[in-house]
Amino acid sequence: MRRYARVLTRDPSQADDLVQDCLERALTRLHQVRGQPDLRAWLFTIAHRLNISHWRRLRRFVSLPEATPPEMSQEAGQIPHLEWQEVVHAFGHLSDDHRQIMVLVCVEGLQYGVVAEILDLPVGTVMSRLSRARAALHSLVEHAERPKLRRVK
Repeated sequence: MRRYARVLTRDPSQADDLVQDCLERALTRLHQVRGQPDLRAWLFTIAHRLNISHWRRLRRFVSLPEATPPEMSQEAGQIPHLEWQEVVHAFGHLSDDHRQIMVLVCVEGLQYGVVAEILDLPVGTVMSRLSRARAALHSLVEHAERPKLRRVK
């Protein structure tokens, strides 16, 4: 839940607030579950809609500044870590729609139909967005500017 909230908000403290608001809303509406075996989809739907409501309210009052990508918690010292940083950096440059689809399908492992319900989209749209998100991520990683290594004698 926190992982999805961080993708939605791009800010750890706002993500924690979103998770708290989501769980509060879920507890007050627990009677609506009606025997669903997996509550993750229901909780992700609540988080998604709360985030949309939050940004709609904010949009009326302020202009939104450019978001800064989250900082890495630990410096990488090896080549695989540098490649991973390229992927993380490219992921931060994807559009909000593409990031949401990638997290829900690839990270959380939800099925297309469940993601379609969460985001209130047709299944075909989820599939095409996922395909475009993967292509965009691949393109961003392939065209990433890599540091040039010097030869030291």
